[in-house]
Amino acid sequence: MENMPRAEVWAAIHRERTALAEGLAELTPDQWAARSLCGQWTVEEVVAHLTAAASTGRWRWIRSMAGARFDPDLHNQRRMLEQRGAGPDETLARFRAVVTSTTAPSGHTPAWLGEVVVHGEDIRRPLGLPGTPELAAVTEVARFFAERDFTVAGRTIRKGLHLVATDGPFDIGAGPEVRGSTLALVMAIAGRTDYCDELTGPGVPTLRSRIADRRPRSGGGRAADALP
Repeated sequence: MENMPRAEVWAAIHRERTALAEGLAELTPDQWAARSLCGQWTVEEVVAHLTAAASTGRWRWIRSMAGARFDPDLHNQRRMLEQRGAGPDETLARFRAVVTSTTAPSGHTPAWLGEVVVHGEDIRRPLGLPGTPELAAVTEVARFFAERDFTVAGRTIRKGLHLVATDGPFDIGAGPEVRGSTLALVMAIAGRTDYCDELTGPGVPTLRSRIADRRPRSGGGRAADALP
């Protein structure tokens, strides 16, 4: 699989943010307060987190992490609270303001594409909202997650397993097979056990067990290995 050019990755990020913002505009107050798939965070808190990620450059990220004593949970919680508005309307307005931002903590653009893909699903799935990320974008995220332990422990989680997408070209590893949509594979690698129900193959129990072993400590705001 060839990597997407950097400019195309940023274009995909902007499209995914735009699509998410459009869907958020229709939410009721109860939906904004609903629990997402990202740890203990509500939908509104996840949106504020996305705004924070799109507003934090490298040096600000380093200073923030140092101030949090390199505890990513504390860092994420502080930055999320900065971007959460007085209510959903303000929180959404702040997110819309960064839809076309190219600010990021590092130059790993596929990771920041993964940020909006994963957290977009963290919101859509529990609310039953329509919308599916572009296959090319999700495939780029799958490749990035599976090849390293960076924003998620993808390489560790999939080690010794053969991941095969049933809807695209993603195919990596050797060992017991795990098959499913590219999106389900990405979400599973990102620690969302709900998506294991959409996967088949003899490697699924191993994958599910590894995800469960990486669940967050109690009280944390994030899901296991959630993106910064």
